[in-house]
Amino acid sequence: MDATTFLAGPISAAEPPSLRALWHMAQGDWQHAHSEIDDGEDPDSMWVHAHLHRVEGDAVNAAYWYRMAGKPVYKGSFQTEQEEMLATLLSAR
Repeated sequence: MDATTFLAGPISAAEPPSLRALWHMAQGDWQHAHSEIDDGEDPDSMWVHAHLHRVEGDAVNAAYWYRMAGKPVYKGSFQTEQEEMLATLLSAR
C-alpha cells in the first residue's frame, strides 16, 4: 500500500502506533497523533515521536527522541520527513 492510499482510508487499530500517529498527523490532529505515540518504546515510535516534537517546535525534546530512535535530527521539511517516514514504515509492514 502506498502512502496516499494509506492516508485516504480509515485507520485501523491493528496498525502500529507509529503509523496511527502519522495518519492522525496527516489529518491535522497533532494532539491525537501524540497520544497514539506517547507510550511507544520501539524505535519507530520514538522516531515519529521526534518528528511530532519537531513539528511542535520543541527542538530539545525532538533531539532527545531522535537519539532514542537512533536517528539523526532531520533538517529537511516536515512534509518531506513525514513522506519518508510513511514510505519506510509502510514498506516494513
